[in-house]
Amino acid sequence: MTRPTPFVLVFGDVANDRFPVLRDGAHAAGRDPANRDEFVLVREVAELLREIRPDEGLGEAVEALVAFVHTAFLFWRGGEQVVAVPRGLLGEVIAVEPRADASAAPAGGTSYLQLPSLVVWGVPIVGSPPEPLDGWFVSRQGERLTVLAVFGLRPGREAMTTVEIAGPRPPAPLVRIDGTPLFAPRMTGGEAAQLYAVEGEEELLELAWRLGARAGEATAEREPGAGKLA
Repeated sequence: MTRPTPFVLVFGDVANDRFPVLRDGAHAAGRDPANRDEFVLVREVAELLREIRPDEGLGEAVEALVAFVHTAFLFWRGGEQVVAVPRGLLGEVIAVEPRADASAAPAGGTSYLQLPSLVVWGVPIVGSPPEPLDGWFVSRQGERLTVLAVFGLRPGREAMTTVEIAGPRPPAPLVRIDGTPLFAPRMTGGEAAQLYAVEGEEELLELAWRLGARAGEATAEREPGAGKLA
C-alpha cells in the first residue's frame, strides 16, 4: 500500500459524493468534462471551487486550483490508478541515457505516479526553498504528456505546490547549463544521501517520460476512496 496521495488528502472523504455530482452536472449541461474550459463552466464545479478555496481568495493561484480539481476529477473518473515507483527503479531510470526508449509510456486515462518519499526535490517557485516532489498526475495523448506535479507534501505540512506542464519528450541532448548531470542534487549532503533534483520544466518532463516507459515494472493499485518550476 502506498502512502496517501494528494487526491486522498484533499478529496478522500468527499470524492465519491461530490465527483459524481460534477460528472452528472456536466452531462446535464452538455459539457465535455474532459475539456477544462468546459469543465469550469459547469455550475456544480463552480460551487465546489468556491467551497475549497481559501477564505482570503487565490488571486493568480486560481488557475492552479482549477488545474488540480480538474485533474483530480479525471483521476477519479479513470479509477484512481496509482503507480508506486520503487527507489531502485527510480535510480535505474535516472542513470539511463536521455534517449532511452519511451514508446511504452502509458496512454489513456489519468493516473498518479508516486515517487519514493523525500527523495526527489525541486524549486517550484522561484526564490523559494527546495520542496520534495511527491509525484505527479499524468496522462498521455499521442506523443504528448500532461503532467501535474505535486511538491511540498511532507510530514507536518498540509499545504502543497503544483506545477503543470505538457509536451512531447524534450529533444536530445538535454543538459544543464552548468554541466552538472541531469537530476543531480543541489542540497548539501544530497549526493551522499542519494537524493535527486529536477531543475526546470524540461527536466521534470524528461523524468516523466522516462518513468512512463518503465511504469509497467512498478506497482499499480487502486487507492481507497502553482507554480512554475525554476
